[in-house]
Formats: sequence, structure tokens, C-alpha cells
Amino acid sequence: MIEKMKFLSITGPKADIDRVVNTYLSKYEIHLESALSELTTVENLSPFIEINPYKEALNTVNGFYEELNSPEQITPSQIGIEEALAIVRRIQSECRELTDKRSDLEHTLASLDESLRVIRPFRNINYNLSSILKFKFIHYRFGRIEKEYYQKFEKYIYDNLDTIFIKCDEDDQYIWGIYFVPEHEAQKVKAAYSSMHFERIYIPDTYEGTAKSAYEQLTVKRDETARALKEADRQKTEYLFKNSQDIVSARNAITQLSGNFDIRKLAACTKGSGEKDVFYILCGWMTEKDAHSFQSDIKNDTNIFCIIDGEDDEHLKPGLHQQPPTKLKNPKLFKPFEMYVKMYGLPAYNEMDPTWFVAITYSFIFGAMFGDVGQGLLLFIGGFLLYKFKNITLAGIISCAGVFSTFFGFMFGSFFGFEDVLPAIWLRPMNNMMTVPFIGKLNTVFIIAIGFGMCIILLCMIFNIINAWRAGDVEHMWFDTNSVAGLVFYGSAAVSIALILTGHTLPGGIVMFIMFGIPLLLIFFKEPLTNLVKKKSQLISGSKGMFVVQGFFEMFEVLLSYFSNTLSFVRIGAFAVSHAAMMEVVLMLAGAESGSPNWIVIVLGNLFVCGMEGLIVGIQVLRLEYYEMFSRFYKGTGRKFEPFRPAK
Repeated sequence: MIEKMKFLSITGPKADIDRVVNTYLSKYEIHLESALSELTTVENLSPFIEINPYKEALNTVNGFYEELNSPEQITPSQIGIEEALAIVRRIQSECRELTDKRSDLEHTLASLDESLRVIRPFRNINYNLSSILKFKFIHYRFGRIEKEYYQKFEKYIYDNLDTIFIKCDEDDQYIWGIYFVPEHEAQKVKAAYSSMHFERIYIPDTYEGTAKSAYEQLTVKRDETARALKEADRQKTEYLFKNSQDIVSARNAITQLSGNFDIRKLAACTKGSGEKDVFYILCGWMTEKDAHSFQSDIKNDTNIFCIIDGEDDEHLKPGLHQQPPTKLKNPKLFKPFEMYVKMYGLPAYNEMDPTWFVAITYSFIFGAMFGDVGQGLLLFIGGFLLYKFKNITLAGIISCAGVFSTFFGFMFGSFFGFEDVLPAIWLRPMNNMMTVPFIGKLNTVFIIAIGFGMCIILLCMIFNIINAWRAGDVEHMWFDTNSVAGLVFYGSAAVSIALILTGHTLPGGIVMFIMFGIPLLLIFFKEPLTNLVKKKSQLISGSKGMFVVQGFFEMFEVLLSYFSNTLSFVRIGAFAVSHAAMMEVVLMLAGAESGSPNWIVIVLGNLFVCGMEGLIVGIQVLRLEYYEMFSRFYKGTGRKFEPFRPAK
């Protein structure tokens, strides 16, 4: 169901807004609206403009809070805002030294990593690097070359150049090394190496001793720096842990005050000669129960005045430019199915909440398509445990569907695919047939599925009429495909089919015309009839010829949709039969006919069918809900009820 909402206008002295929010509004859930947008009839209103002084402190304490381990398990103490700000300043000051130290260590570590990256390929050079870097008459280059080009270079070019290439390291793609060449041959040799895609690597003059010793020294320094960084992290973590209670308490207090300043964005202020003459106005939605509790709570407070629905004062009546937000309230058994409703769209405030309808029809249809006592119990127990301990919404839906799967398992006499363990209370889907006039023999579950679908479609039409009546929509209440006219036409068709199947005669021609002809004429002329009821001067938009052509094709589409939507419910019977057939295949593969089945095959087969077919059936039932049911009566154009702060 949809909770009934009340619109509130709350006003009081401007300086008192924080007290009101903390003392009263924090106890209730209120969906705030922009007061300037809502109170369009009130003159001389201005925005409540103030800069949030707690924003910087909140960002700082949030940074500390995120570094704590499981801070949500710490219960915050109630402290004042001044104490909270003092805590943030103290922790920020005391952490600054640790933070600066850690930043320096991170910079040093990054520098050492870069130096190691450069020197690593050349660490096997047993010669003083500083001496190489100071060569004057011998030209040198540190670098790397791809193996493919190195092989070509070595085979075709190397012997023809006055150069020495010392290979230092290699991997799957590159060879690292140094080449030496006399200074007067440098340009020629450099061009040859470049043609072989030699990539130069710059070695800074900061290394001492041989490349190997420099690499080892850098590795030691790097390890020492990493340990120091780890120790700095440990010290900071330990410090924050010791102050975790203060951090959580300060964050809680600052968050509340900062939230109050966010509320100011939605508030409006009246104009006055002095600060004491200026009043704030807050507007928002509360549930009817909370609204009356709130009004009772503030009745003795002289600094706050509240109007519910604007009934007490003409000047503060809300403009109500937006429809009330939607807050769903359903029993625990139906609550998981709200997920499917929200996926389609929240119901508008004046619309019917279809959660209960989805819960019943989804579970019932799923059970009919997946009827098996054993597998149904697995779905029920597994879904229930996951929903209870892991709070997985889909698991709650699966658990409810498992109950009906178990029920239909008894009706069909199926237990983990075995049909000789339990007697069928009703029928066995694969074997039960019935004779249909003009068609012949058909599976009974197909006929029952179509009959069930027709009843569901008729019920959805009734829901559409109720929703249209609530919204004052004449067309969708009387002349639409799913209106009273559609209900009479489709209901007449359902009755006629039932009479044919049971061997009764159809009514006379006049009755048939009233049952079928008049509803179709009403649907055909829905536009002029609606305009006539609404007393509009223009009954038909556009030319009459175009109206007739468009109406003809629309009527064809209406009749086709009635037929296709009805046949869509055949899938209920089809999946009931296919489930029995799949389990029969599993038992056949397990050799159950011989009397000594392979239980491993039976277990794996049941798990496979339970998982795969359960998923497919779940999707197919959801398709029926959305396309064959929701599309007839449900719009889902509501907006979510979003309280500025959860109630304490």
C-alpha cells in the first residue's frame, strides 16, 4: 500500500532553524521541497542563503573516518559542535607530522623505485659507472633493442662497424646493453643503431661504484624506506584507533549541523526590518501518522508554527506543483516484491500499489510452471536462509515462489521428477488431455492457463478503471481498451468461450451486438466521446477521413492485442509440461526405469533443472507481469519519498 502523505509548512524565527531541525525534525522522516517553488502565492520570500561553515571540517573528519577499521560499529557520543570542531583541529594538527613524514617517505620510495628501474638492466656491469659517464674520447650509449632487430644487427651490421656492444640483460622482447664507439665514428654508428630501433636510456650521474654495487645499495635503501613507510602507516593507524571514539563522535555532530545547512538550500525567508523579524519557512511531506505526531510534539513550543495541508491559513497554502512522493508500506511477506515494482517504476501517489498483486500472481504462476515438491522445498529453504541472514531481496522472492512450487508439486504428484512417489491430487501435466470444440484434443493445462490468463486480464482492466477513476481520467475509465468498454467486450468474449467449451448455446443476436458491438463502437469513438464528456468544442482533431482510417487500424490492433495477450498465458501450461518432460529425461539418463537409478545423475540433473529452468521461469513470469498485466493498468510515474535524514 501507499502511505498517505500530508504537506507541511513549518515556520519560525530564522535563528531557530537548527534547534527545530535537531529537536523535532530529526525524530521524523520528512521529504523536503523547495519552499520558494511550493509557496508561489506568498509574496516577498527570499532564499535562505548562508555558506556552510562546517563543510571543510566535515571533509577532514570524513578522511579520518574512512581510515578507521569498521567505524560503523562504534557508537558515537553526544557532543556539542564546539567540542567536535576542537577534536577535528587537534587530530588534524597531531596527524600533520605523521602525514608529512609519510609523504616524504612516499616521495623517496618513488624516487628509489625509478632509480632501480633504470639501473636494474645494467646491474651486471662490473665497472665503475661514474667513470663510464665521464668518458671523453669514447662515445657510449646505454639503451635497449628488440631481439628481432638485434639479431639482424648482429648478423648484417655489427662486424662492419667500429663499435663494441656489451649485452647486460634480456627478457622475452628486449636486450639491454651499452655500446662504445670512437668519438670520430659516433654519428655514423649512432645512425646504424637508430636504424635498428635502439632506444636510449639516460643514466643520471648519481650512482656510486659499479652498477652491481649501486643496485645493491639502492635495493637496501629502498627496503629501508619501505619499512619506514610501513611503520609510519602503523603509527598513524594506531593513533587514529586510539582516537576512534572522538572521530566518530565529532563526525556525527558535524554531519548533523552540516545537514542542517543543506536544508537551508530548500528553505525560504520572509523579509523583515531586523534579524529578529525574519522567519524561515520549510515545506515538505510527511506520512499522515508522522505529521500529526509532529504537530502534537510542537504544540507547546511558541517558536515554531506548522500548517498541515495549508488548511489553517490561506496565505501559506502550498502550491502543490508536484505530486506527493510515494512511500510504500507492505507486510514483510510482500516486501521483497517491491523490487519488481520499483524496477518498472514507483506508483504515483493516487495510483494503486500493485505489490500485493505481484506477490500473489508471481508466486502462483511460478509455482504452476515449476511444480515439484522436492525442488520447491529447496527453493523455499535456500531462499529463506539467504533472505534472513544475507538480506538478499531476490532470495525472499524465490522463497515465496518455492512455497507455490511445492504446492503445485503435490497437485501434479512430482517429487524431484519422480511421479510414482506421490499421487497427483489434481492432474499430471503431460498426460491429461481434454477435447476442445472445433480444435480437437489439447493438453488440459493449456486450456486452464488460457482461462486463468483471461481472468487476470479482466482483473487488470478493473484495476485500470479504479486508477482512472482516482485520477479523474474519463477516457481510460470508459472508452479505452482496458476501460469499462474493454471490460464488457473482453468479458463477453470470455463468457462466450466458456459457453462453447461447456456445450451451452450462445445468446441471441441482439445480446451479442450489445456485448460486442457497442463496446467496440465506444472504443472506436473514444476521442470524440471523451471530448464530449469534457465539453470541449472540437470533438475530433484533424479530418474525419483520417479519423476513420486511424480508428480502423487501431481497432485491428486492439483485437489483435486481445488475442495475442490471451495466448501469451499458454506459456504457463507449456512450462508446466516442459518441466515434467525435462525431469523425465533426467530420470531416463539416470536409468530409473531399470529400478536402480544412478543417484549422482539424478542429483546433478535436479540441480541443473532447478537452476536453469528456475531462472528461465522466473524471467518468463516477470515478462507476464510487466507486459500482460502492468501494461493494462499501471503507469509507475511516482517519485520516491526521500527523507533528508533517516528518523532516529
